[in-house]
Amino acid sequence: MLKQRILLCVTGGIAAYKAIDLASRLHKAGYQIRTILSEDALHFVSKINFEAITHSSVHTSLWEDEDPIPHISLADWADLIVVAPATANTIAKAAHGLADNLLTATLLAHTKPILWIPAMNVNMYHNSITQTNMDLLKERGHYLLDPSVGMLACAYEGKGKYPPNAEILYAIRTYLTHSRDLIGKKVMVTAGATIEHIDPMRMITNRSSGKMGISLARALALRGAEVTLVYGSVSEEIPYYLAETIYTPSVDEMHDAVIREAKTKDWIIMCAAVSDFKPALPQTKKIKKSEELDLNLVSTPDILFELGANKKASQLLIGFAAETQDIVEYAKQKLKKKNLDLIVANSLENAGKETNSIILIDSSGELAKLEGNKFDLAHQIIDTVINI
Repeated sequence: MLKQRILLCVTGGIAAYKAIDLASRLHKAGYQIRTILSEDALHFVSKINFEAITHSSVHTSLWEDEDPIPHISLADWADLIVVAPATANTIAKAAHGLADNLLTATLLAHTKPILWIPAMNVNMYHNSITQTNMDLLKERGHYLLDPSVGMLACAYEGKGKYPPNAEILYAIRTYLTHSRDLIGKKVMVTAGATIEHIDPMRMITNRSSGKMGISLARALALRGAEVTLVYGSVSEEIPYYLAETIYTPSVDEMHDAVIREAKTKDWIIMCAAVSDFKPALPQTKKIKKSEELDLNLVSTPDILFELGANKKASQLLIGFAAETQDIVEYAKQKLKKKNLDLIVANSLENAGKETNSIILIDSSGELAKLEGNKFDLAHQIIDTVINI
């Protein structure tokens, strides 16, 4: 199988040095990489940085390249062009078809979508000219990953910060195989484990890491959906670009948020591991150690059942079933009892892992058995939901 080909285009922003780490991550992930450095980028980084890391060619000039027409050869070679960081200047040139250097000429010659990673001063980013230029690129089918919010090199604070390279890699993985095909969809995803306090120190929870739910939220957002993530205890960072995130550590808090938000959603994907029981009377002071403890538990609200009972005709409701035995049979029972459109069944032995093995089931029976990285599985689940 041929390796996918990434052309990394680095422009002259202070964040150019972060593209070195991006190149390293791409190389380790198994992509073929070639690099273009703009003339301004050479003020921040050098060719040797990228040559050593990618073990491949680095190009800087239309006129001083071994290839007589490098902008055509590189444009034809790439499966995906990634501009990281993308300055306001290069965005403006590309939006208006200017091709006055190797990088911009290659962008103009490329016939596939381009992934842009804007990074600049907050005022430059929010300037109406820059916003219009980015809108023009989006209208032409290009992809833009929003910058993050934080302290910038210029000492301003706000939106314009180069995003984490891990998130750029997720965007690259998405746009090599998918498009922004979910624009206009409003989706709620739940993720993670709920926590029910016994006393200020002790609690009832479970082994869910939230990785599958976060992977779904990430994939949905990158494909254009407006995502609301309702989450409990999770083991990794929440993607910064989600439309809305609501932290709900307990079942009651998750119940209230989910029921409130469900009214406006097209899809509801319930991936969180919700506690079935909670202490009847949580203690406000730490319980002292004794020979025995009587813990009186009561049932928690069945959020998924309530959603299924009140589901609108236009909504799709997707649930998860994690089991230790009879996985398919229990999942089918849950699908019917809770009025789901699709259920994702998996074994509890994969809790907390980066990979999973799942079975997709709808009212007609088993649709597919899938395994792999949870982010890749998220896209496959989304593809299945689209076709329901």
